[in-house]
Amino acid sequence: MNKFIKEFFNTQKIIGMIHVAALPGTPKNNNSIEKIIEIAVQEAKIYQDCGIDAIMLENMHDVPYLNREVGPEIIASMTAIAREVKQNVNLPCGIQILAGANQAALAAAQAAECEFIRAEGFVFSHIADEGFINADAADLMRFRKKIGAEHIAVFSDIKKKHSSHSITSDLTISDFTKAAEFFLSDGIVITGKSTSEMTDLKDLQEANRATNLPIIIGSGITVDNIIVYWDHTDGFIVGSHFKEDGKWQNSVSKDRVMQFVEKFTSLK
Repeated sequence: MNKFIKEFFNTQKIIGMIHVAALPGTPKNNNSIEKIIEIAVQEAKIYQDCGIDAIMLENMHDVPYLNREVGPEIIASMTAIAREVKQNVNLPCGIQILAGANQAALAAAQAAECEFIRAEGFVFSHIADEGFINADAADLMRFRKKIGAEHIAVFSDIKKKHSSHSITSDLTISDFTKAAEFFLSDGIVITGKSTSEMTDLKDLQEANRATNLPIIIGSGITVDNIIVYWDHTDGFIVGSHFKEDGKWQNSVSKDRVMQFVEKFTSLK
């Protein structure tokens, strides 16, 4: 088992999302890289001050997303942001680069000394809103070996949100989970059908029966519904609920984060 995974998931954990502002070269960019870094560091400090266990950086404002291949400007920007965040907070940090740019995320994580990445399209091909996403576990894990990044954990989404899975409709969540474990995933991420949508409890239960890997909820968690999932997951990736008015596009709200952490602590 990956060393980070073994040590990190000794208890349930909260991973707070930092949706970095639109990066240089993308249609919605209107900030310098210095300003983008400043905002990301501010949000990371809020998470640390509130007692969040880890953070994850994602270029979610870079719409419309590219399919697997992103430019060097994106990789360089995410690396620079991650390095500055790591230098300002003492929290494990992960990276996801949309859409499905898993090798780019791993390279950035290696350079910035991050602990994990989130990989979409790891096993079984599907149709995403960016187009056809072919499974990349073989290429990704060989790349991880090639650059000496085995210490960086790979959290893999299964039946990823914002996607059609009709071509794998004969497969169960258990099938997806077992395949991801067999292809050396370090953790399984399960989501609803879209951002902010609640995860199906039955999917979590089925995945837990299929593997001993950590199971992480990747969407839809709020202070009001966390109790529903408490006994069925090892971690919670929280994004939208931590933002002002509960909208992912907005800034992190310290009050909302504190409220969630208080609820989380009471359940423990």
